[in-house]
Amino acid sequence: MRPVYITPDFLKTFISTALAEDAGEGDHSSLACIPATATHRANLLVKEAGILAGVALALEIFQQVDSRLKTEVFLHDGTAVKPGDVAFIVSGPARAILLAERLVLNCMQRMSAIATKTHALTALLAGTPTRLLDTRKTTPNFRLVEKWAVLIGGGQNHRMGLYDLIMLKDNHIDMAGGIEQAIIRTKEYLRAGNKTLKIEVETRNLEEVKEVLRVGGVDTIMLDNMSVATMKEAVALVGGRCKTEASGGVTEQTIRDIALTGVDFISVGALTHSIKSMDLSLKAIA
Repeated sequence: MRPVYITPDFLKTFISTALAEDAGEGDHSSLACIPATATHRANLLVKEAGILAGVALALEIFQQVDSRLKTEVFLHDGTAVKPGDVAFIVSGPARAILLAERLVLNCMQRMSAIATKTHALTALLAGTPTRLLDTRKTTPNFRLVEKWAVLIGGGQNHRMGLYDLIMLKDNHIDMAGGIEQAIIRTKEYLRAGNKTLKIEVETRNLEEVKEVLRVGGVDTIMLDNMSVATMKEAVALVGGRCKTEASGGVTEQTIRDIALTGVDFISVGALTHSIKSMDLSLKAIA
């Protein structure tokens, strides 16, 4: 379930940077009171219902902290969990377990919350062809991990950054002098650079949808903060000539009605920017 962008190099850099931020010159709390030769065990205890995510990342963290740490996994990423469940037991040098503890929990608590939210919204799309997308509204330096959690929850990743898709949003359009100018310049830019990036254009009303269709040559039209009735009209106007994406104001109460307008995608920034971490803990056991 590990996506291609979670590479060994990424994991090594991410974990080492995060550990350096947390431990600095050393975990003095553990160094002060835990003998260097002490070994122990701890379990990952679930304290809230949801979708578990971050187990595979936790294993990487334990191994990078100390290769002598051994983990017995009972529940894998994507599993529906409830309070009292034990996801895994880690055993080995006690100081190493304590050094890894907070990084493991910080990652898993946030990833599990994202996966849980994604799973809940995806379930509301059942029976429709509409697919749920994430956005760039992510935590700096934690984006790839958060997008990994979206996949675990059943969603799809949208663009990874500014480099892999051209998205002409309202500010681009206004600063370029309008939709037509923005699209024409974009096509010229792609031709000049021999690039094959797809083009998505944000629209705010039906007139802008019509203008994008008139200019043509785009892959996706975003319908931003439109009413359900307006989105339905927009989808009919597009008529399958390109993909459509609904964005803005999407909630559990509105997402199915939006999907029933016929849009291909619904993007939800709240998957990553407005979640509350799931309650998990790492507890020492005999």
